[in-house]
Amino acid sequence: MKAQLMRRVRHIKTNVEEGLATAEYAIAMIAAAGFAGLLIVILKSEPVRAALTSIIETALGTR
Repeated sequence: MKAQLMRRVRHIKTNVEEGLATAEYAIAMIAAAGFAGLLIVILKSEPVRAALTSIIETALGTR
């Protein structure tokens, strides 16, 4: 009985970090989604859109 308990404790101790890694990935994905949303809002603004259009037109020589 004690041996089973010790095996279980060892198993729990070794597997704790696996859950932490998953939680860290989830937090990173939420942060990435938030950052992507912020970029979309910024890039949809008229001043930024005009600046990007100007840069692209200059680079392509269409202006």
